[in-house]
Amino acid sequence: MKTTHPKLADMNANREWYLVDAKNQVLGKLATKIADTLRGKNKPCWHPSVDCGDNVVVINAEKVVLTGQKEEKKQYITHSKYPGGLKTKTARNVRESHPERIIEGAVAGMMPRNRLRKHILSKLKVYAGENHPHTAQQLKPLK
Repeated sequence: MKTTHPKLADMNANREWYLVDAKNQVLGKLATKIADTLRGKNKPCWHPSVDCGDNVVVINAEKVVLTGQKEEKKQYITHSKYPGGLKTKTARNVRESHPERIIEGAVAGMMPRNRLRKHILSKLKVYAGENHPHTAQQLKPLK
């Protein structure tokens, strides 16, 4: 038997589009499923050096559930690289201003820090409400 290495041209031809409804879903479990689908770890041809994952569209990002007291205690931290430039927001504040960033940040934290990271994350589309512009892609529901 021969071991074959997946080619990028073969992977681009086989990409699927999946739709995920985040309404009443726990953030960590949802982000894990999305991250595995984006990387292609659910496919038999998966290889860590090739992007063989699928595209994922997430709707209802504002209705994702955070367990425990994370809504008030979880901190999203940014820094401007200047002295005194530290800014923190709670999960509740982020949900009010940009609810997509909660899911995007959770999925991005599960991606490896390598050259493929940026390309893999570009296949994730997150929307706060029900509406999305990807109806032409014939989305399949992600189990």
